[in-house]
Amino acid sequence: MIIEVSALRKDFTVTRKTGRLRRERAVVSAVDGVDLSVGRGELIGYIGPNGAGKSTTLKMLTGVLTPTSGVVRVCGLDPAAARTALARRIGVVFGQRSQLWWDLPLAESFELLRHVYRVPAADHAARLRACSDLLGLDEFASTPVRQLSLGQRMRGELTAALLHGPEVLFLDEPTIGLDVLSKRAVRGFLAELGARGDTTVVLTTHDLADIEHLCQRLVVIDHGRVVHDGTLPALHARYGSRRTIVADLDAPWPAGLVIPGASVDSVDGDRVVLTLRGAAAGEVVAALAAAVPLRDLSVREPDIEDVVARLYRG
Repeated sequence: MIIEVSALRKDFTVTRKTGRLRRERAVVSAVDGVDLSVGRGELIGYIGPNGAGKSTTLKMLTGVLTPTSGVVRVCGLDPAAARTALARRIGVVFGQRSQLWWDLPLAESFELLRHVYRVPAADHAARLRACSDLLGLDEFASTPVRQLSLGQRMRGELTAALLHGPEVLFLDEPTIGLDVLSKRAVRGFLAELGARGDTTVVLTTHDLADIEHLCQRLVVIDHGRVVHDGTLPALHARYGSRRTIVADLDAPWPAGLVIPGASVDSVDGDRVVLTLRGAAAGEVVAALAAAVPLRDLSVREPDIEDVVARLYRG
């Protein structure tokens, strides 16, 4: 495993008001006993509501914060004790924090980073060419970073984090605030990176579409504890979400009609919505086609946002 976390805990001491003039100190656990193992080449989503402990976990994995207790190993290293050595083996994109030089053209920032990480010129050129092709950097490579749009800058940040060939890439909200085209470019790039399997990616995001497009494994944290670690289908199954069938009919829906393996959610004119109840979609569609004249039909996957909201409420 390239990331090993056991009983990870991070406490903060806060001061609370208890009267007009009185204050008391209290200990708050931002991360409370997290266990996590990530294999080489995995692309996992690490999500949770605000204040759940996502960013605190990432800061401990990258050596920014020292754990209160527990064991952390990334690339075989203790992140807090070997922060400098670890920095050469990981890439990080944290929110609005930039590793690019604000007043320099993007290409010059990349060249400076080559010297910072002491990357051989040939390796640097090959990685930069690959990133440029996938992210479309050539059109703004000579533009000063301060003049780039948010989407262009994020594409530059991703490239900067990968030019030294990291074994692990930590991404904190990489698509926040991006327009549709920029999101598509970033997602496509990360999908390609994940498909190659030579870089482990840990992605935190509030945009659940990122998770659906990119991650086969989803780790959900709430109140500092892992509440789900598995696939998206397992999350749907665990919290009761179901696929639905939306059918447009050429005749009114017969009163009292029962379709085996499905229940009728709503009937609105010639449109009926059914929820699958343990049956395969093909079986329900076949039964529906035999019972009523169909004009159009679609099968909708469950909405991950509803599933995660139900998980948080639980």
